[in-house]
Amino acid sequence: VKLRKYYNGYRFSKVGGSVYNPFSILNTFFNNDFGDYWYETGSPTFLIRMLKDVNFEIPDLENNIHVSVRDVTNYRVGSNNPIPILYQSGYLTIKDYDSKFNEFTLGFPNEEVKLAFLNELLPVFIPQYDSGQKFSVAHFIKTLEKGDIESFMNSMRAFYSSISYEMIENKHKNERYYQFIFYLLVTFMGQFIQTEVKTSEGRIDAVIKTVDTIYIFEFKMSAFGTAEEALAQIDTKNYLLPYNTNGRKLVKIGAEFDDKERGISRWKILSDY
Repeated sequence: VKLRKYYNGYRFSKVGGSVYNPFSILNTFFNNDFGDYWYETGSPTFLIRMLKDVNFEIPDLENNIHVSVRDVTNYRVGSNNPIPILYQSGYLTIKDYDSKFNEFTLGFPNEEVKLAFLNELLPVFIPQYDSGQKFSVAHFIKTLEKGDIESFMNSMRAFYSSISYEMIENKHKNERYYQFIFYLLVTFMGQFIQTEVKTSEGRIDAVIKTVDTIYIFEFKMSAFGTAEEALAQIDTKNYLLPYNTNGRKLVKIGAEFDDKERGISRWKILSDY
C-alpha cells in the first residue's frame, strides 16, 4: 500500500492504468527504505520561480487541473502558464480524461513528488522557515491526534506571526495567501487536507481528516468578515452535510485573518456530534 501511495500514479494516455516510477522502486528495494529518490535527481528552481511569479493557486495541483489534450504539451518560451512544463517534467500526470470535451484532469502522480515539490515551495513563500526551530511537525500532529484544536490554532497563530511583514506585503495580501500557507503546513503534518472543497452550495475553505475527527475550516479576512460569520457560513451553506454519515466527530472552525497581526487573529470552535 505504501509503495503504491508513494511511487505509483504515472499515466501517459487517455485510457489505461497507472504505472510505478521504476527509478524510485529500484532504489527503494536496493536501500530497503522509502525516500525521495526521483526528486533527488534535480531541483525545480525554474518551476518554483514561475509559480511564485504568476501567483498560481498551488492547491489546484491536487487533481484539479483541467486542460485540453492539445494544450497539455503546448509550452512556449515566455509563457506564464506553468502547466505544460509541469506535465512534461513529471510533476503532474494524467488523472482522468473527458472524451466529451477532449480534456485531461492533471494532478500530482504520487506522494513522493507531491511532498518533495511542496517542500521546495515552503522556503520560497516563507524564507525564514526552519523545520528545526520555527515549525514542529510532531507538536502539531500530537495536538490534532488529541483533538486539542485550541492548542493547534494557537500554535498556528504563532507560526503565522513569524512571517515577516515585508513577505506578506510582497504577496497577494489576501485570504488566499494565508490559506496557501495553511495548506502547506498541514500537508507536511501528514494529515489529509483538502482545500476549496466544492459542495452544492459553495466551497469549504479547508477540510482536515484524522482517524476519528473531521475538521471543517472557514476563513475570513478581518476587513470583510469575522470568525463568528465564518462559523455561521459553515451552517448556512450546509458544509457538514457531505460528512454527516461518515461516523467521525465533526468540528467547525471559523477563523479570522488580520494583516496587522500577520495571520490568524481570532477563531471560534464548535463541535457537532
